[in-house]
Amino acid sequence: MTKAEIVAEIANKTGIEKLVVQTIVESFMESIKNSMISGENVYLRGFGSFTIKKRAEKTGRNISKNTTIIIPAHNIPTFKPAKTFVNEVKDNVNVK
Repeated sequence: MTKAEIVAEIANKTGIEKLVVQTIVESFMESIKNSMISGENVYLRGFGSFTIKKRAEKTGRNISKNTTIIIPAHNIPTFKPAKTFVNEVKDNVNVK
């Protein structure tokens, strides 16, 4: 599902114009992104958590040049779904 499909579905369910819904959805995503950039985690009860995971410095290999490189420590955004969300998906998704 794309952002455009999400906007269309919300607009159909609520009767709000697509342009207004698009602005709200984009503001929601921007708020999550800005919170994480400033170092805050975002917790949405019943949906999941957007958290910042810290990756330690490590040694890697550049196979094409056959050299060792050092990958610096860095932070990466992650998403962990809530247990209720995971259970709903497990119980309701048809396996193809």
